[in-house]
Amino acid sequence: MMRRETSLFSRLVLRVALVLCGGAALLATAAWYYARAAADDAYDRLLLGSAIQITANMTVDAGNLAVTLPSSAFELLGLAERDRIFYRVVGPDGSTLTGYDDLDAGVDLSSARSAPVFRSADYRDVPVRLVIVSRALSDPSFSGWAYVVMAQTTEARRALAGELTTRAMVLVGIMSLLALAGTVLAIRYSLLPVGRLASTLNARDPQDLTPVDVDMPRELKPFVGSINHFMGRLEERVSLLQRFIADAAHQIRTPLTALTAQVDMLDDDDLDADRKRRLGRVRDRVRQLARLTNQLLNHAMVIHRSDSVRFKPVDLGDIARRAFRATVPVTVDPDVVVSFEGCAIPVMVFGDAVSLREAIANIIDNALQHGTVQRLAVRVALEEGRVAVEVADDGPGIPSGEWPVVTARFVTSKTGEGSMGLGFAIAAEVAAAHRGMIRFREKGAHDFAVILEIPVYQEAER
Repeated sequence: MMRRETSLFSRLVLRVALVLCGGAALLATAAWYYARAAADDAYDRLLLGSAIQITANMTVDAGNLAVTLPSSAFELLGLAERDRIFYRVVGPDGSTLTGYDDLDAGVDLSSARSAPVFRSADYRDVPVRLVIVSRALSDPSFSGWAYVVMAQTTEARRALAGELTTRAMVLVGIMSLLALAGTVLAIRYSLLPVGRLASTLNARDPQDLTPVDVDMPRELKPFVGSINHFMGRLEERVSLLQRFIADAAHQIRTPLTALTAQVDMLDDDDLDADRKRRLGRVRDRVRQLARLTNQLLNHAMVIHRSDSVRFKPVDLGDIARRAFRATVPVTVDPDVVVSFEGCAIPVMVFGDAVSLREAIANIIDNALQHGTVQRLAVRVALEEGRVAVEVADDGPGIPSGEWPVVTARFVTSKTGEGSMGLGFAIAAEVAAAHRGMIRFREKGAHDFAVILEIPVYQEAER
């Protein structure tokens, strides 16, 4: 199961969005409480004003308390069209002078003598907001406290609170979106140094292991320092590896060359047939060992260059010509006809000249060792946006059923003939590194051929 990659940018944006959502939720709650309090305050003032107007119209006439209900008191409350109004006027003796007898405030009316009392209650199965207002009456024939209880349903209050909350939520939502957009831009801008660091590292030459020297924020300094420390250690390891390969190549090739020379100098004239046969086997094994050693070292070199050398435009025709000259020995059998046919124009590809030359040389060497009987031909041609280097010989060729596997390391179709199975592997790896391929042409009307194809260089590849 593949592990899903996470983005620092998305993680930061997600966390900021969660913080903004939490803040928006808190602001929405606060807005709702504020809107409800504002609505209650506004309608409580209207309710109180109506009750005070009623108390102002109380008079004592012939020892009796009379109340005149002013129309203006109900006009104020009538501004809330969806609400119903209830009232009750209570005399000093506790009797209802006018209004709804069952309108009970639920508290002692005398508590309103010092200041108006507001309460929320249910009346006739609907929620109401009521106020109790008192007035002290003082007359020679009549004295005491009279009370006015005014009640109003709460539909208009809830509507006003909802409208205020909605408007506040719209503002909070807009501000949150603007804050999130600003945060995204700020995070993107703040992460630009990370992208610059990545671009700087990608643009470096593979062999450049010097410390990275770029202007970075203080928070990225430890990261850059760790990269430089790692690159320093890597440079030491690469230097040790290169010295080891160079020493190994020298220390192994030198005694092998001397051993080959010593074996070739052995005089077999005085040896019997059995010993001559054994000496011949020794010579064959020494040559095989020398060839295998060279191929292994060349294979290591090709792998190293594919990771460390920067590609550039090179002429594949010229590279093939140099590989042909270096690979075909001067002492080749005079009965073998060798030929090289180049291209009339330069055929440029984007790659590493040394690796390409090694790949072509291995294909030619393989043909010389295991295929050529009387003819060996190397051709370079331009075919539909690709450069093809064809190495053809008149040998039996490789069976088509073995083509998919002969490019693997140590896989060979010449078992028992001294083949090490590295020549095609080296060529195939070089071709893959250059976005090319190795293909075969079956022996038929023409000779059997191994073809190395590399895409033609385009200016956009720089």
